[in-house]
Amino acid sequence: MGTVTTKYFEYGQEEMDYLQRVDPTLGAAMARMGKVERVIIPDLFAALVHAIVGQLISAKAVHTIWERMQDQFGEMTPHHMAIQTADNIQKCGMTMKKAVCIHDIAQTIAQGALNLEELYDLPDAEVIKKLTVLKGVGKWTAEMLLINSMERRDIVSWGDIAIRRGMMKLYGLDTLHKEQFEQFSLRYSPLGSVASIYLWAISFE
Repeated sequence: MGTVTTKYFEYGQEEMDYLQRVDPTLGAAMARMGKVERVIIPDLFAALVHAIVGQLISAKAVHTIWERMQDQFGEMTPHHMAIQTADNIQKCGMTMKKAVCIHDIAQTIAQGALNLEELYDLPDAEVIKKLTVLKGVGKWTAEMLLINSMERRDIVSWGDIAIRRGMMKLYGLDTLHKEQFEQFSLRYSPLGSVASIYLWAISFE
């Protein structure tokens, strides 16, 4: 049984209507699929750890490691994770590199060198800038935090393979250039995150 609280990304008919209007191709997929629920983790630290665990591995593997971590450590807070050893964290099934990153980030936050709560007052680009200073956190990880914890409304991540795959499937493309990706993202704006939720779902169909 997981100890970390989750909820669904909040959006409704108004957001769906808007995307169906600005992009009929996406709109047709949305009409077919109905409302897609996206589970998110409101706690910023737990969501950041989850995003690091999720780097470059399958959703199934992430689920297994995440369940083990919650069983092993219970409370997923900076102070609690800072007192664990990287060895203990690694034993949950991740690489030692990720375990060290999680431990270092927990210590950084526990010692007050980074206040995650202050991120709520910053625009998306500034949040990414603050987070990517942390060892092991790249732009993709920061963007996942923006969607999967902070519920920011307009994130479409070029670094996310599943989002790119979903886009290619949706529009029947064999390849996807960054310029095309950005044109689609601009079309979805200011509700790119809701579009991303559908693109993820399409990529796994």
